[in-house]
Amino acid sequence: MTLILQYIRTIYLSIYCVDNILLSKKHNTNTTMATYDRAKAVKEFDESKMGVKGLSDSGIKTIPQIFIHPPQTLSNIKSSSKKTTSIPLIDLSNVNSPNHRPNIVKQIKEASKTWGFFQIINHNVHVSVLDNTIESIESFHNQPHEIKSKYYKREEGQGVMYASNNDLYRTNAASWHDSLQAWMAPKAPEAEELPGICRKEILEWDLHGSKVAEVVFELLSEGLGLESGKLNELSFCESRAIVGHCYPYCPQPDLTVGITPHTDPSAITLLLQNQVQGLQVEHDGEWVDVNPVHGGIIVNIGDFLQIISNGEYTSVQHRVLANSHKKSRISVVMFLNLSKWKGEGYHGPLPELLSPEKPPIYRDFTRQEFFDNFYSKGIDTKSFVDKVKIQN
Repeated sequence: MTLILQYIRTIYLSIYCVDNILLSKKHNTNTTMATYDRAKAVKEFDESKMGVKGLSDSGIKTIPQIFIHPPQTLSNIKSSSKKTTSIPLIDLSNVNSPNHRPNIVKQIKEASKTWGFFQIINHNVHVSVLDNTIESIESFHNQPHEIKSKYYKREEGQGVMYASNNDLYRTNAASWHDSLQAWMAPKAPEAEELPGICRKEILEWDLHGSKVAEVVFELLSEGLGLESGKLNELSFCESRAIVGHCYPYCPQPDLTVGITPHTDPSAITLLLQNQVQGLQVEHDGEWVDVNPVHGGIIVNIGDFLQIISNGEYTSVQHRVLANSHKKSRISVVMFLNLSKWKGEGYHGPLPELLSPEKPPIYRDFTRQEFFDNFYSKGIDTKSFVDKVKIQN
């Protein structure tokens, strides 16, 4: 009887193995769909501390399955056909001139309503500061694994953290990028906590970027018909994070993305980028390439500002394509978030913008509600805006 059972078991295992081989060929992967354990694969990748830069540098020809995105995400992954269209370019050289400032305010207001993105030039930050910041972040990501891995950890919302995909454990498909994150305010890191190879540049950009943000908030305030200092009074510049993204070469860019389509939860975001393209903004139902402008700073409206402006400004979906170039795409992002909350910890549309003719279209919400929404899932598009929208 025992021999018969062993024989049956052998036949069963043989059939099982053949089926798995067929599945393996069908899905073109060494790991069968029947035995693939995504949670285990994610954990192993994370604990290796290699990041996608390490995978790319190793010379792999196929990307791990955890990075493969579903067809609905990949269906329209391509460079834009609108070569002559890009986000508005706004010159701030005469921003303090009484004759020119109203027109600049008008341009920023229009861009913030229709595009949710614009790029500023002549912003009073020397181009060398921007270039040095970008180059220092690239130098960090180009370091050997044993040096970078000292900073690899997952402590979102505080301190200094190097990791691949902040939402790695909260998303169904990882994206092809690594990030160095530094929270600069309200609690700044000790200087020695920042990697030496980019320490000076991060501190310098934090100083200059904060000043640029204050000017942008003034112009946005005036665009809403408010006093120029109103948005700065809300302390957005007092909660800042700088994130240096690296999008290394991807051997299968048609199977993954650099960052999935999303809107930023912040008030505004300042972005520096090198000359490797990849950023796209959704506009009029199409994805539009954001062409790098040397010396330019990209500004985009976040979900928070859409809510407090009562929909006057809008956050817009954007994404980054997986990088098919041998040179890494580098971007440096400064997120500006609310620091001080009004009343009993609630916030919502600014009362100054409300009237019987313009009632609130969003309800008030708490700080805890805002952060719980962000950290409970992968990055997405306007999930919090939709959550606090008042249904008619």
